[in-house]
Amino acid sequence: MTPNVWTRWPSREALGPRGISRPRRLLAWAVRLLVVGALLWSAFHDSHVHGWAAAAGAVGVVVAGALAWALFRTTLEHRLMPSLALLLMLMGLAVGAEAAGLRSPAVVLWCGCAIAALERLPLGAALPAASVGFAAFAVANDDPGTTTAIVVGGMALAGYALRLDAEARGNAQRLLAQERAARVAEAESAALAERARIAREIHDVLAHSLSAQLVHLEAARLLIERGADRRQILDRVVAARGMARDGLEETRQSLSALRGDLTPLEDFLADLVRTSDGAEVTVGGERRPIPVEASQAVRRVAQEALTNARKHAPGAKVSVRLEYGPREVTLDVRDSGGPPGELAQAGGGYGLLGMRERAELLGGSLAAGPDEEGFVVTLKVPV
Repeated sequence: MTPNVWTRWPSREALGPRGISRPRRLLAWAVRLLVVGALLWSAFHDSHVHGWAAAAGAVGVVVAGALAWALFRTTLEHRLMPSLALLLMLMGLAVGAEAAGLRSPAVVLWCGCAIAALERLPLGAALPAASVGFAAFAVANDDPGTTTAIVVGGMALAGYALRLDAEARGNAQRLLAQERAARVAEAESAALAERARIAREIHDVLAHSLSAQLVHLEAARLLIERGADRRQILDRVVAARGMARDGLEETRQSLSALRGDLTPLEDFLADLVRTSDGAEVTVGGERRPIPVEASQAVRRVAQEALTNARKHAPGAKVSVRLEYGPREVTLDVRDSGGPPGELAQAGGGYGLLGMRERAELLGGSLAAGPDEEGFVVTLKVPV
């Protein structure tokens, strides 16, 4: 046994009434009422007790009940000295009952104190207190020594068994509380993860759509300032309107993705490059369904990379390649380069950071930077 076993209290869950079934509580109260009834009967009908002595015995029973209730409270609060003092008072009351000729109440008090000490006190204090109670019972008992020893041993085992049962119940209560707390934390974590997922979807859709619209609207503004042809300005406005319409469609797709209903990834990329001049898409490897989160990451990175290509290298040829590997999917978006466009400074500048964060959340990686010709964005997502 560990050194602190002698000073360790039974847990408050073990000493409290929580976790005890209703039939068991009713049985415990029935036993207590039976004991109190037997003590009262003994106090009033003992042949050696009459008049004021019987009344004193009845009062003693009430006092013993109050002291026992107080002992329950002090042990529940793990207060050692008050608990020992209450046990001493109960045993003193038993001595008084024995002196008054009330042997049955005295024996019940001595044995009850010993069993309660074994059940509710630290073992270092319970063993001496129980020894005193059992010794007083053995002295007052008229049975042979062997019988008394067997009875004392049985009561000691009963008290320790009650202690073990209470501690097992307390452990079960703590484990149940921990499990409930873990379930609550898991539910909160799942809710936060889902909120973050929805927030990323909304952000990525709006960032892509609004950024594309900003490109065309800013171009229209510059054309107006330069006195350009009305047709050129109208083309830019019409393109911005088309981007707004596409953004609405992407929002609907995102809602479908949140419900787990997505169009094939290859079809999405084909539709995406169809709206971009000079862009083409190729697919390699064995095509297969991939998780929704991985599919959404590929879609959003492709959208952001094409938007950046239109902003920073307008008119450049853009190639999009999707490669299905045995354990990961790779998306490669590269442009042929060219002089920066007039709208290269438009937007918030958080596209690459958002793409990298999305990839890392899935255990993947994103690399972005210039190559021999232009700019390349490579996404790898485990599937």
